[in-house]
Amino acid sequence: MPVVVIVGYRPKPGCDVLLAELMKTHVQRLRDEGLATERPSIVMRAKDGTFVEVFEWISEDAMRAAHSNPQVHVMWEEYAAVCDYIPVAELPEAQQLFSQFEPI
Repeated sequence: MPVVVIVGYRPKPGCDVLLAELMKTHVQRLRDEGLATERPSIVMRAKDGTFVEVFEWISEDAMRAAHSNPQVHVMWEEYAAVCDYIPVAELPEAQQLFSQFEPI
């Protein structure tokens, strides 16, 4: 059964553009490894510059398999160089009944 996740990526100083470019390939790279579904991801931005992405793994098994996939590890290292992962709940927007973000 597919699993939808929401993740926050806070760009490191000066890395906004690099992160935005990297995010353009994120889900396709997971698909190439057989880990993400064909459902389009949704990418948005919080007022503090944090990117938020909603995407779908093929299954919980696929999420677990990502942790032992060399290609995914390469991608995660690229992300670690340009951002920090944050819980979406830390964003002020997430505290609102109707959370509003800038569409990307």
